[in-house]
Amino acid sequence: MNLNLKDKVIIITGGAKGIGKAMAELFAKEEAIAVVVGRKAADNLIVTDAINANGGKAFQFVAELAQPEECEAVIKAIIAQFGKIDGLVNNAGVNDGVGLENGNYEDFMSSLHKNVVHYYLMAHYALPELIKSKGAIVNITSKTGETGQGNTSAYAAANGGRNALTREWAVELLKYGIRVNAIMVAECWTPAYETWIETLPNAQEKLAEITAKIPLENRMTTAEEIANMAAFLMSDKSSHTTGQIIHVDGGYVHLDRALANA
Repeated sequence: MNLNLKDKVIIITGGAKGIGKAMAELFAKEEAIAVVVGRKAADNLIVTDAINANGGKAFQFVAELAQPEECEAVIKAIIAQFGKIDGLVNNAGVNDGVGLENGNYEDFMSSLHKNVVHYYLMAHYALPELIKSKGAIVNITSKTGETGQGNTSAYAAANGGRNALTREWAVELLKYGIRVNAIMVAECWTPAYETWIETLPNAQEKLAEITAKIPLENRMTTAEEIANMAAFLMSDKSSHTTGQIIHVDGGYVHLDRALANA
């Protein structure tokens, strides 16, 4: 299917690894210009160089998105280089384990800046260009905003905020024809997930226990499956879809997990 993304300038925050990397690669395959924003040039360049070597178009910009001034600066730099923005994927973030009992104010606020404040700022600064292009926004969010996880109050709050902002922006931007949707991720296999699982005692047994509870095919979601949905939501093939929080999770959140063993 031709998604009509050719030469669209699409920003992917946290585009150097995991889900962000998969999205950058897929957008480039669809002939869009993948603009990777991340904190380390070396990591960004691994992705963009590989895309360009394979005939795609990708560029990288360095920004520490937890710093508000860097959000504004990177959007200005992108506009200066390309003269437009057609799409924004807010993806960067970290499940940093700032809990209620063992957390504190400083860590809680720092986590919000890492996980939701830059979603607002990137959209705010990109908005004038998105209005011109009648572009789209896709927010990547986590099941923790709906299900909770335990010992990660700040990350759960950030994801609840991501969900709410998706609906709020969809309403506010109706008048511009800008669509705003979210993809909710549950158990998705990424380098960060692999690193986390390896910190647990009996890591492989725990992984098997988790995947056994995923109703559809008893397997982890892949980063490519998240990317596929992002590309669809960014494209005009989803031209009447806005304000949606779409779960790409093999039924993990909404289906009875007893089904996984049926």
